[in-house]
Amino acid sequence: MEKNYSKEEQKYLKAKERVEKIKGFYANLLSYCIVIPFLIYINLRFVPHFYWFWFPMAGWGIGLLFHAMEAFRYNPFLGKDWEQRKIKEFMEKDKQHQNL
Repeated sequence: MEKNYSKEEQKYLKAKERVEKIKGFYANLLSYCIVIPFLIYINLRFVPHFYWFWFPMAGWGIGLLFHAMEAFRYNPFLGKDWEQRKIKEFMEKDKQHQNL
């Protein structure tokens, strides 16, 4: 069953979803800032001859970068508002097909 939301409700739901993504990013960043120094300590304390902490730091850091790009809507590949333009394009095509 599909619900029909008003424009204001749709805007609210979209804004709420965006806030949840940003909140998730900050939780991920906080975890990174707590866990990585702990891993560095473990590495330097118990295996000082091999710096393995770089691997989780780099891997998680790359994931964190992509998480930030999604949360803050930064997309250097597809441009600004690409998603909105595509949605409008698909809606127009559907509208044309329904009118035929």
